[in-house]
Amino acid sequence: MTQQIPSTEPKLAGVRNFRDVGGLPTEDGRQVRHGVLFRSGHLAHATPEDVAFLSSLGLHTVFDFRNAADRKLDGLDVELPGVRHVNLPLSDPADGAEFWRLVRDGDLDQLRSILDDGKGVARMVASYRAMVTERTAEHSQVLHALADDSVPALLHCAAGKDRAGLAIAVTLLALGVERDAIVADYLASGARHRRYRVRRSRTDASAYSPEVMELLDPLFDARAEYLTAAFEIIEETWGGVDAYLERGLRLAPATRQRLRERLLD
Repeated sequence: MTQQIPSTEPKLAGVRNFRDVGGLPTEDGRQVRHGVLFRSGHLAHATPEDVAFLSSLGLHTVFDFRNAADRKLDGLDVELPGVRHVNLPLSDPADGAEFWRLVRDGDLDQLRSILDDGKGVARMVASYRAMVTERTAEHSQVLHALADDSVPALLHCAAGKDRAGLAIAVTLLALGVERDAIVADYLASGARHRRYRVRRSRTDASAYSPEVMELLDPLFDARAEYLTAAFEIIEETWGGVDAYLERGLRLAPATRQRLRERLLD
């Protein structure tokens, strides 16, 4: 099948936050190849037209970073014929279960108790730092797979912002992409038309009130301070990106070079 290079803003009805990461510049003057690395939200609601578009990309592997709770809430990804699907959860299904129940079901006072006065932002910062230090095996698996045989690849979680966003950022670090370009790509997930649709089980008029939405905003927004927290913990724990890749992710120089050859022009 001929691979289709998508437009900057492909019209996918049931898949949010989809984009090709191609074109991002590296520090040594190269750029990420178009048509080899994609990111998005989940594929559970993909329409037949969406499936046709995704099938045209010549994908080898879809990495789904959702956990069992996510997959129960939104559903399993649609099947893409001939494409390998790898479910690699980047958070424990029970982690924060009560917190997310309150996000969906809680009233205003309950949401204030867990999210106001910067608590929502602090939770996000802590989660990004934890994903770096506690999920080295998973990030290592992704990089080794991309270096070996798994491209073109689509990386996604529920919203395509946090878990997929960090996995993409780690991949871009390994490729030597300019830091500002990594941040800019991450921040693009905060655009309103790309954001995950907030689900609230309450049906009363206050369920989506302006104050409720303001309290929830840190959880569903893409903010530079979240990704910066991930970069900072790399420096604090390993002393730099190269050491993080080599010691933390066990990415040998030869494997990193192979990854660059597969994904860069």
